[in-house]
Amino acid sequence: MTEEEKENLYTDLNELLDIFNQFSPIQANGTYVLESIKPCITEMTGYIIKDKNESASLLDWLDSSDFWTAPASTRFHGNFKAGLSLHTLKVIQQSLLLARPLLENFWTSPDAEKYPVTAEDIFVAALVHDFCKTDFYGVEYRNAKDITGNWIKQPYYKSKAENRNLGHGNESVLKLLEIMPSYIKKRHVLEAVSRHMGFSDLSESEGYNYSNFLQNPLVVLIQLADETAAQWFNC
Repeated sequence: MTEEEKENLYTDLNELLDIFNQFSPIQANGTYVLESIKPCITEMTGYIIKDKNESASLLDWLDSSDFWTAPASTRFHGNFKAGLSLHTLKVIQQSLLLARPLLENFWTSPDAEKYPVTAEDIFVAALVHDFCKTDFYGVEYRNAKDITGNWIKQPYYKSKAENRNLGHGNESVLKLLEIMPSYIKKRHVLEAVSRHMGFSDLSESEGYNYSNFLQNPLVVLIQLADETAAQWFNC
């Protein structure tokens, strides 16, 4: 990357982080302001995505799906209403914070010129990485005792029985291409979304020569952001 491209990247990363800090949906003490998630992501999207038709398409899709209200899982991090959008925003923040040190180190490697990464690439990969979870969970009820010992119907999330899935990361890639078709030309972004789970979401054949994907710094960045969001911040 040229020095000008790097400066543009840094400017965009800082602007996106300023937007995040402006809305402060995730507090330093670990508390959340769930109603700030949607305006924060919306503002970021409007700033960073250059193709305004695709930006509008993305925002329309977010509103038409259950992205803003879905859980991120049934048992683990984000297993509550709006957990998916909260986890996604934390992954976006982690990606923005970790991008500069990670990329500056990558640029000293022999493959530095093979992967020109922009702030838009980082934002989109982080935003869509778990799109496969939209419209994936349903609410069911089970008998449980409340604090007084009375039996009540307690709601819980469960994967819908009719789901069909081509793989966690690959389903997210399909949704990205449906919403923003220009990304068919950005293989490094598609790889980052497809492989964001590392080895845990691969068939035996997909695992063959898996290490080649790690040459792509965006794959490493999104994996790292996803893991740290969940494991360091329980988000």
